[in-house]
Amino acid sequence: MGTKKVNKKYKRLKIVGIISLVLVLIGLVMPLPLYAESPGEADDLKSYIKIDGKKPKADGKYMITAVYLSKVNGLGAIIAALNPTTTLMTSREANGGSSASDSQAINKIYMNSAVNEAKAVAYKEAKVPYKRTFNGIYVMSVQENSNFKNKLRVGDTVTAVDNKQFSSAKGFQKYIRSNKVGTPMTITYKQNDKPKTATGKSVALTGTKKLPGIGIALTDSVDVSSPRQISANMGEISGPSGGLMFALQMYDGLASENLANGRKIAGTGTIDKNGRVGEIGGIDKKVIVAHDAGAKVFFAPYIKPTKQNMKYEPDGKTNYQEAIKAAKKYAPDMKIVPVKTFSDALTYLRAH
Repeated sequence: MGTKKVNKKYKRLKIVGIISLVLVLIGLVMPLPLYAESPGEADDLKSYIKIDGKKPKADGKYMITAVYLSKVNGLGAIIAALNPTTTLMTSREANGGSSASDSQAINKIYMNSAVNEAKAVAYKEAKVPYKRTFNGIYVMSVQENSNFKNKLRVGDTVTAVDNKQFSSAKGFQKYIRSNKVGTPMTITYKQNDKPKTATGKSVALTGTKKLPGIGIALTDSVDVSSPRQISANMGEISGPSGGLMFALQMYDGLASENLANGRKIAGTGTIDKNGRVGEIGGIDKKVIVAHDAGAKVFFAPYIKPTKQNMKYEPDGKTNYQEAIKAAKKYAPDMKIVPVKTFSDALTYLRAH
């Protein structure tokens, strides 16, 4: 009798153990709402950019640095947590609160904007005539209470409001805000390159009670053209962080000076039409891939680390501070150069 009780208890423990093991294994392979950000690649921009239909001349390399962002399961999360060069992120941190598909569309918009702003900066510096064409406003997100929520999608381009066209996003905003919340409006927009119209009432913008809008986050849709044609086919690379390096490669290809001078030059940072360089994410990992690719110079966006600025730094450090820290550990022989503007980068390359 005692032996039978022992055997039954053993069987129960065995079953519990098997079930526990199965649950653990399922937990390891099931996708989690987590992403791993890890060092990606440093690619020669001559492979992506063409000037007048040809690869740009450059005595050296301008390299765009990228990170990999991948969704992980339980096992992947453990591996990422144990890797000092990888950062685990929530879905909200990785996609800015957007869905994965919307985040992808937003990053394509950012890439298109980065390429066009870089063109404008390069043309201007090289004294090449160019034309800046405003196409409308890109839809970056749609508020939950927007009356256009089921019509507009992220990535659409609004071209007119009440059949009125404007030359900037500010023009659209000024017109919409000249009316009261609840005013019926008709918007004209492009969705997958097809023209569409939709009618709905304006709503109070998020965080306000009386400021009217159509309930979208937006940015300018701009094309930059010139007799000296520049094209950029970036493939799967997306996001705004390549702006500075695009501008350097484009300028070197347009100008007569030998700016690269045989060097491998890497860096990161957004750029606007006035050549101002902005901060980006994952710079520590970009320092690593730049060093692995043989870069000796790395341009890092710089802002002064004041108390006010530091409030908005997600890791408590500016891009430049993070780049310096990563370089000390992973790239001690690579020069980290702080830049506020495109001109800062040119000045460094000319002087060194």
